[in-house]
Amino acid sequence: MPTPLDLAQKLAAKFEGLFEPPVEFREEITLKLTDAGRIAEVCAVAKKDLGFDYLVDISSVDNYGDDPRFSIVYELYSYADRIHLRLKTDVSEEKSELPTVTTVWKTANWHEREIYDMMGVRFSQHPDLRRILMWDGYPYFPLRKDFPLAGKPSETPEVAFSRAAPMAGGPFVTLAGGKDSQAREPRIRNPE
Repeated sequence: MPTPLDLAQKLAAKFEGLFEPPVEFREEITLKLTDAGRIAEVCAVAKKDLGFDYLVDISSVDNYGDDPRFSIVYELYSYADRIHLRLKTDVSEEKSELPTVTTVWKTANWHEREIYDMMGVRFSQHPDLRRILMWDGYPYFPLRKDFPLAGKPSETPEVAFSRAAPMAGGPFVTLAGGKDSQAREPRIRNPE
């Protein structure tokens, strides 16, 4: 039976020069693709040739202040071999677009729409790329690190709550300021 590292090396060998060396952390293997524009092609080979028949998740990371700004993470699984593999790729804020993998796994549809809605990263050739959580016309991307915790006012009266949400304390809100991070954490504070 192959190991995750075996399959990662086979995938990297099929696309020579497009991957950084595999990284192992806590018995999980991550392969980083250096050309985000080829992610759909790589995923198609991972499914067809290596048996990664299930797309567990696609997530995004905002590396605010760094370039490229966004990392897109694909969690793949092979039921036959019971192997998990993580693929990562980066995309700049200027481009903010990479190919869809809905042609490989239909389950990518929802994940890609969520990333588009919350982070603003687009997926070219996606069959239905529109907002899935926020309303149409909402001008911001709420999971970006530069989006304020209290939200932003928007000019959409009678469509949705359009004032900044109050962050007036409460038992689950981290407090601003304080002498150190523990004083700000809600799980550490004593109820007042």
